Amino acid sequence: MSSSGRDGHSSGLQMSTSSTVLTLPEKQKYIEDYDFPYCDESSKYEKVAKIGQGTFGEVFKAREKKSNKKFVAMKKVLMDNEKEGFPITALREIRILQLLKHENVVNLIEICRTKATANNRYRSTFYLVFDFCEHDLAGLLSNMNVKFSLGEIKKVMQQLLNGLYYIHSNKILHRDMKAANVLITKNGILKLADFGLARAFSLTKNGQANRYTNRVVTLWYRPPELLLGDRNYGPPVDMWGAGCIMAEMWTRSPIMQGATEQQQLIFISQLCGSFTPDVWPGVEMLELYQKMELPMGQKRKVRDRLRPYVKDPNGVDLLDKLLILDPKERIDADSALNHDFFWTDPMPCDLSKMLSQHTQSMFEYLTPPRRASQMRQYQQQMVNTMQTRPQENSYQDRVY
Repeated sequence: MSSSGRDGHSSGLQMSTSSTVLTLPEKQKYIEDYDFPYCDESSKYEKVAKIGQGTFGEVFKAREKKSNKKFVAMKKVLMDNEKEGFPITALREIRILQLLKHENVVNLIEICRTKATANNRYRSTFYLVFDFCEHDLAGLLSNMNVKFSLGEIKKVMQQLLNGLYYIHSNKILHRDMKAANVLITKNGILKLADFGLARAFSLTKNGQANRYTNRVVTLWYRPPELLLGDRNYGPPVDMWGAGCIMAEMWTRSPIMQGATEQQQLIFISQLCGSFTPDVWPGVEMLELYQKMELPMGQKRKVRDRLRPYVKDPNGVDLLDKLLILDPKERIDADSALNHDFFWTDPMPCDLSKMLSQHTQSMFEYLTPPRRASQMRQYQQQMVNTMQTRPQENSYQDRVY
């Protein structure tokens, strides 16, 4: 960029700083009066409700003041731990979202900011502004009054896999697949959301292994390769999450709710079989394979455990292929979209009619939290009575 700057501001700062040293009040006035040409003030939106909260920060539903009818979601960029500059994680998320434009990926409209004043110690707050989606999948599944037909479940999964196929084709890993990060509009369009942990990936060059962090993906949806310390991974990590979400469409609750990484590995092996070099060549080379207590002699029971919930044979078969332990053998998004599950009656069908019966937004954040003791009790109950047939529409059933 030229030193003059498109709007003249950068040259003004250079002239001021080159000739004189600014006093603190002058610096503060400069910051307060600075006009960001490509970053509007957040005051153009009026916050209506808080719809999300987590380690990533807060998300608000907001109304655009100018049109009064247009709603957006505003995700606050956490700046508390930043000594200076803009958080690198937020920059990565913005860059990825600018690259990805697809019907099944959330749309980033703009980045906006609060005005820097004495009240906020001359530090602006930044927001990522997205198209508003009325629901997230976790919120919908936690409501017993929301009932998905088989055709509607197929439509949800088809759109989810379409989104994954698109991002993987663009060499992006999501790395936080879970029902709360799957948004659905009132018109039944699904959007993959929250790319705060996403990153670009590349195929290994010259046999050099990638060294990505394995501290990603919410525990209940984390694939076995990450739990065993793998740092050279790719799209299969998202496909495992897709399998967990697909099972949840019937069980209405996360299927493996480990309290620790050790317990999560036990739950996975009890459902998917023991981690052995026979079923997963090379697993013994993973960093934590010798360090974790891994149950041996466990048979694979994915089909037996999930058949009472799923009932559709093609659905059970696709789930079995998504929840394969060996990431190299796990089905990819392209093959999954071609699976018979999506091409047999009932065909995937529109969600808008079913959703039109529910006028209230449903988000995980707005649902009553499940008590930890209650959760453990249910997990133990499911472990003890694994062969018991689940009740219809019992949304607190889980595989474990």
